[in-house]
Amino acid sequence: MNIVILAAGMGKRMQSSLPKVLHPLAGKPLLGHVIDTARQLAPTQLCVIYGHGGDAVPKAFANQELSFALQEPQLGTGHAVMQAVPHLDDGAPTLVLYGDVPLTTAASLQRLLDAAGQDKLGVLTVTLEDPTGYGRIVREDGKIKRIVEQKDASEAERAIHEVNTGIIVAPTARLRQWLSQLSNNNAQGEYYLTDVIAAAVADGVDVVSAQPDDVAETLGVNSKVQLAELERVHQRNIAHRLLETGVTLADPARIDVRGKLECGRDVSIDVNCVFEGQVSIGEGSSIGAHCVIRNARIGAGVAIKPFTHIEDAVVGDGAQIGPYARLRPGTELAREVHIGNFVEVKNSIVGVGSKANHLAYVGDADVGSGVNVGAGVITCNYDGANKFRTIIEDGAFIGSDTQLVAPVRVGKGATIGAGTTLTKDAPADQLTLSRAKQLSLAGWQRPVKIKK
Repeated sequence: MNIVILAAGMGKRMQSSLPKVLHPLAGKPLLGHVIDTARQLAPTQLCVIYGHGGDAVPKAFANQELSFALQEPQLGTGHAVMQAVPHLDDGAPTLVLYGDVPLTTAASLQRLLDAAGQDKLGVLTVTLEDPTGYGRIVREDGKIKRIVEQKDASEAERAIHEVNTGIIVAPTARLRQWLSQLSNNNAQGEYYLTDVIAAAVADGVDVVSAQPDDVAETLGVNSKVQLAELERVHQRNIAHRLLETGVTLADPARIDVRGKLECGRDVSIDVNCVFEGQVSIGEGSSIGAHCVIRNARIGAGVAIKPFTHIEDAVVGDGAQIGPYARLRPGTELAREVHIGNFVEVKNSIVGVGSKANHLAYVGDADVGSGVNVGAGVITCNYDGANKFRTIIEDGAFIGSDTQLVAPVRVGKGATIGAGTTLTKDAPADQLTLSRAKQLSLAGWQRPVKIKK
């Protein structure tokens, strides 16, 4: 099967220099959604028609085994498909999709393909309560005979509620012929793909139809308003799928998934959480309100408290994170780790049961099991040019307000006294501290403000 995706439109109403099909929906370009759906149908040829924005569209999808054809000038949908003709295999049907219609499903398209087979022209239609502005599907004895645009429709034809979505599939050899016969003798001076319907009927080719599961599958994006509306439709669909798998959502209208989110049973997600990239959450874990989680693996029974940010990190079973914690790329937390409020961990491995409960920075560190990191502790891992690692062995206790100047090692079971600046390795099972002598000065007077 050949698939042609029309993606050359300017999108003036988007009020943007970015080509319309590159605007993101759920963190992925509109065209990216259509390409991913097309790939589910296993096409032998997948051709994208581009135009507005120059090479921006081909560059955005480079190295994805796609064919591209430039439509310049842009003279309508029929003209756009003409540009794909050199890429099409006559031995297979051709399906035409639109780069600004992102929510069409592979299941609905397969239904259309099955209806059309190898020798019929198939049209994806939809029945609308208010069909104003759409081309009406005119049938005689149940068979599609033509599509009539709103401005050309009679009163009886305007009463028809079945409308054209623009998505068609046709025998490729026939499609070549019909495209070559298109005329631009109309007010816009454009070649319309819908005119191939009448050509098929004239040639005695059956025109059949299929309908999608949801009208939203056929909605296109022509403005930022429509983009925002489809974003909510898409997020609602994701939320419903999560609910069906046993996830508890505090409010299905207040979740954003911008990638792929996989959840075990009995996961609960509070309001206004954002999930980006590839995220998996284990059984029985809870995600507090206003969290942002990107490309992360969260274990089972984990409690992520509100306002936590996690990126490119792994969190082990039973861990407790936050509130207001940040796990940066390269972080790997073992089971039962506690990372508390205003603690940042970066490129570090933290062992079983270790804790950093408040106001700490752990960066480029290997932290063993059962370690306690006190408030105000930082690993000084950067000298302005190079990064160095800090190693804290099992059972160590790091007192509050300690600076660990890497490269440095804290031995097993060592205790570091509060306020220490550690620049040399601390021996195992000993107390190490560096601290100025405490003085009290008798007779000292606090300065007073000088009167002017």
